[in-house]
Amino acid sequence: MQDKDLKNQKTKNKSKSLPSGLIVRSGKFVWTTLWHIMMSSLAPRNKSGEYIRPASQFRNFISTEAGNLYQPQAGRYRLYVGLGCPWAHRTLVVRSLKGLEDVISVSIVSPSPNEGIWVLNQEEEGCRTLPELYNLAVPGYKGRATVPVLWDMQNKAIVNNESSEIIVMLNSQFKEFATNPTLDLYPEELREQIDSWNEKIYHTVNNGVYRCGFAQTQAAYDKACKELFATLDEIDAVLKTSRYLCADKVTLADVRLFTTLFRFDIVYYGLFKCNRHRIVDYQNLGAYLRDLYQLPGVANTCDLESVKRDYYGNLFPLNPGGIIPYGPDITNLMEPHHRESIGKKMADS
Repeated sequence: MQDKDLKNQKTKNKSKSLPSGLIVRSGKFVWTTLWHIMMSSLAPRNKSGEYIRPASQFRNFISTEAGNLYQPQAGRYRLYVGLGCPWAHRTLVVRSLKGLEDVISVSIVSPSPNEGIWVLNQEEEGCRTLPELYNLAVPGYKGRATVPVLWDMQNKAIVNNESSEIIVMLNSQFKEFATNPTLDLYPEELREQIDSWNEKIYHTVNNGVYRCGFAQTQAAYDKACKELFATLDEIDAVLKTSRYLCADKVTLADVRLFTTLFRFDIVYYGLFKCNRHRIVDYQNLGAYLRDLYQLPGVANTCDLESVKRDYYGNLFPLNPGGIIPYGPDITNLMEPHHRESIGKKMADS
């Protein structure tokens, strides 16, 4: 009887054992091969395995310059945005800060986990997907269909799909229609400083988190991660004596940094392996994030659930199970930031 029980126990234990080495090696080979194939489309890389972001293709400008096809007009332009996308989020923040909600309309697109494209939440211009909208603007277009898109409803054309340029236009070209026309997020006297911050932050932080998450070699990841946190440490030190990146004025540099910081603890810390520190762990950066989040209208542009769904639910190569985490709790973003007098104290001392 004891021998039978022992045999049953051995059989039971055997059934719970790990797969054989051959199965593990085979599975690893197949998955790694498929992962590289999927990543090659999702995240183009160089020979070192570093993620290389493709350049935006539509770079026209709205201006009052004589002869320019795209003139500032209320009700003529529409933004196509994904609520989870940090690049599109920039445009929503500037639109809100400037008070352009009644001037420039917004249409929401959502990523399709099965098709790998952005899909309009409701059909517009006879289009169901963003690639169809791009093809409406440029028949036969075969390039990437990304957000944000600044769309000219009058000419059925894409004005621009580069977020850094769209926010400059929103800041400067619609003042006569804006409810907050005196706010200048890109003042002439600060442009050199703003541009310097933008250059550094784009490479190491805005795109830096993607260089970490989309790295396809350990060396590429290590390099990106070190550069990311070196810049975050530098910014944290600057913010000890400066309320914003450029003294006491909110600028486009802050907007461009904010949309990455908002997503950092939610997705980049875990999913993209940017896990040396959370933003909330930084004394100055954490309070700075709360400061920006609490600016009038900004919190309304932030959609936690869309961010989690779009990253965890749709980046299949990084999260094959598609499981979306329950947290984090972001109610701390409404806690007092106590940054109103930073900078002023230094000037008075």
